[in-house]
Amino acid sequence: GKWKNKERVLIFSSRGINFRTRHLMQDLRTLMPHSKADTKMDRKDQLFVINEVCEMKNCNKCIFFEAKKKQDLYMWLSNTPQGPSAKFLVQNVHTLAELKMTGNCLRGSRPLLSFDPIFDREPHYALLKELFIQIFGTPQYHPKSQPFVDHVFTFTITDERIWFRNYQIIEEDASLVEIGPRFVLNLIKIFQGSFGGPTLYENPHYQSPNMHRRLIRLSVAAKFREKQQVKEVQKIKKKGTKVLVEEDPTEVVFETPAEEKPVEIQLVKPESKPIVKDKKKLRKIQRKKQKKLFRTEG
Repeated sequence: GKWKNKERVLIFSSRGINFRTRHLMQDLRTLMPHSKADTKMDRKDQLFVINEVCEMKNCNKCIFFEAKKKQDLYMWLSNTPQGPSAKFLVQNVHTLAELKMTGNCLRGSRPLLSFDPIFDREPHYALLKELFIQIFGTPQYHPKSQPFVDHVFTFTITDERIWFRNYQIIEEDASLVEIGPRFVLNLIKIFQGSFGGPTLYENPHYQSPNMHRRLIRLSVAAKFREKQQVKEVQKIKKKGTKVLVEEDPTEVVFETPAEEKPVEIQLVKPESKPIVKDKKKLRKIQRKKQKKLFRTEG
């Protein structure tokens, strides 16, 4: 058949990504035969420059990974150059090599796309569903694709986030085995244009990583402050005046007074003991004196 649906997806990133993001990007390129690669974009450049890059690469879809602070990863999915585009925060990334799961799906085969029923209920999820279909779905009769369907891309919504999983279809009993990669997308905004424009939807449940880290620091500081206050209260209690307890009259009931002995006053001075000199010491001293005399005479 003829290759009619000529979707081409440009997958690249900004500078400053870590090794896990780089491996995830490489995994998506291997799973999507209709993708193209490009060099990393400088962080100083504006995002609308990506539209020109896609035009030069003859691509009409784009997956752009944006790294910030060397720890936060954002993913842009865009339909260039008209739009719309969506920005996500990527969390819990696990690559193919990291998972080490059993699986042997054919490289370049076309995937099935499985979506959660919630995607059909709300309008912003319906828009994202169409964007996912056009980006992740391999066109039929693509020159680099294989005419087989042996794995499934699943998009499920749990805890206000989109969970991406990749499963292989086993021929014997049609059971599914996860082969990776896997990641979680937390929606931030949907824009009307490509990498900008009016905001169509903003996620009210989204919390920025900076705010999340700030709340963690505040909770730790509050615990430390509470411990310090407890220590100060204990010090004040120790320094405070002790309350005197009144004597209990029943405590002395079973005490029997001891007999008082008469006090004897000694008026006469005690006799001193006679000093007994050691006779052996005197003999030793005399011997030493005699030895000295003999030595001087000699």
